[in-house]
Amino acid sequence: MSAVSSWSLHRTLGSYVSGDAAGRPAGSLAEPAAGLALLDLPAELRRRGYDTLQICHFHLPSREHGYLTDLRAALDADEITLDAVLIDDGDLTHPTDADAHQAWIDGWLDVATALGAHRARVIAGKQQPTPERLHTSGRRLAALAADHPDIRVVTENWFDLTAGPTKVHTILDAADGQVGLLIDLGNWTGPGKYDNLAAVAPRAETCHAKCHFTATGPDHDDFSHSLRVLRQAGYAGPLALVYDGDNPDEWACLELEHAIAARVFA
Repeated sequence: MSAVSSWSLHRTLGSYVSGDAAGRPAGSLAEPAAGLALLDLPAELRRRGYDTLQICHFHLPSREHGYLTDLRAALDADEITLDAVLIDDGDLTHPTDADAHQAWIDGWLDVATALGAHRARVIAGKQQPTPERLHTSGRRLAALAADHPDIRVVTENWFDLTAGPTKVHTILDAADGQVGLLIDLGNWTGPGKYDNLAAVAPRAETCHAKCHFTATGPDHDDFSHSLRVLRQAGYAGPLALVYDGDNPDEWACLELEHAIAARVFA
């Protein structure tokens, strides 16, 4: 399947950020941006050959029932699978406000369910890892999953709490099988990157296929190597292309990423 994250099209969507975040009062969303409306994105994706989408929560200009109904209808009309809603805020390990953050995430899981998403990605936490925090994260993620049985909750190798495979495994194990893994190919760097990705790849069920770009174009070697790690692990889930480079032609850069991914997973 040809999948993409809405973050890859942030400029296409007018660089819109709703302002909906944990700890902020409800109803304080920014006005829609001047770019392509999110309601029009499914048709444009279909026109360009994509069939699967992940949506960042902050790209939704409204949580109202009518808007969610319209967005789900637009996805259905153009046969775009909503693989995941990416809940890009909240800290389940916050030292004082973890309960409030969990409640905010809970509301977004309701939104993801209403949109018919297969999954919702929840940040495991943003604090420095300790054994207690890792287990707390897993327990809170599991509680969110238990309260939303109609959607698959996944977390990601992102932020300091999940800065290595052992930490990812500890959180997932603490969640006792109720939470899955979204693997991000670009969030780990350094000489141990590919070994670290290989250590968690067997647990991955969806992916941010993130390719780094330089002034001369995509880093073919790094992206191809990362993708081969997934393939060797038997990965069969969606590869949601992620582009966040400097070139403003997002669609063209996504095509370059797609060509690399297609060669590796041919």
